[in-house]
Amino acid sequence: MPRILLVEDNENNRDMLSRRLLRKGYEVILAEDGRQALEKAEAEKPDLVLMDMSLPEIDGWEATRRLKANPITAATPVIALTAHAMSGDREKAMEAGCDDYDTKPVDLASLLAKMEALLQR
Repeated sequence: MPRILLVEDNENNRDMLSRRLLRKGYEVILAEDGRQALEKAEAEKPDLVLMDMSLPEIDGWEATRRLKANPITAATPVIALTAHAMSGDREKAMEAGCDDYDTKPVDLASLLAKMEALLQR
């Protein structure tokens, strides 16, 4: 069962997406901000991180850069989840070290396809 670290500060979004992932057979680890994301990624060693970009404490851009700079978490794939669907946001996410990018509200089928592609690498 793949272990997914879901980093989301909005309680409703976190609850909704975590329940949907659990129903699809994933184990879900939750973090509410970038600082928790860094701590849990190192301690729990998830197979993949779903990273909201607009987070308190440490934003998703910086949290991803730190994950990718840490030898313990560098190989863990990160998918940026963001309501920022502006021109250039995908490129900004990739520059920060994200392996893929998806917009909110989440299209579950699309997100699952991206997750599976990264988990199979």
